Amino acid sequence: MTEINDTNITRRDFLKTAWSVIGGITALEAGALAIAYMQPRLAEGEFGGVLTIGAVEDFPPGSVTHITDGRFYLTRFEDGGFVAIYQRCTHLGCSVPWEQTENMFICPCHNSQFTSDGDVLNPPAPRPLDLFAVSIEEGIVKVDTGNLIVRDQFDPAHVAYAAQENE
Repeated sequence: MTEINDTNITRRDFLKTAWSVIGGITALEAGALAIAYMQPRLAEGEFGGVLTIGAVEDFPPGSVTHITDGRFYLTRFEDGGFVAIYQRCTHLGCSVPWEQTENMFICPCHNSQFTSDGDVLNPPAPRPLDLFAVSIEEGIVKVDTGNLIVRDQFDPAHVAYAAQENE
């Protein structure tokens, strides 16, 4: 005589369990795709990462160079120091061009004016232009566009200098 076991699964229970497993796997895959989609994919040398700009000698003292791919201006002071000034105005976020004839940054939206180091000359901008960190490695200027430096005033610590060969 055969014994009837109470653990027999009905067709309905089997299908319910199978669909639940398939639904769970689908939800996990969709979640993994969503997380992968939200991860930044920065190729080296793109905005949001470290950009290699060029040799120190390529930028004469007293120059302001627009780095289009980096969305910033590389200013080299007369003493040889470098700062990377984000081109976005601190007032309403307009793109601020360098006006060579005026020797200043002038916002086309509301006429905020900034010095070559990004300090406010003429409001309505509430504070200086933001910066990106500059480093100089073996005579090559590099700028980290992944970390914005928000500032209220000029800080000499933000200026990068090339190492002197005679030191």
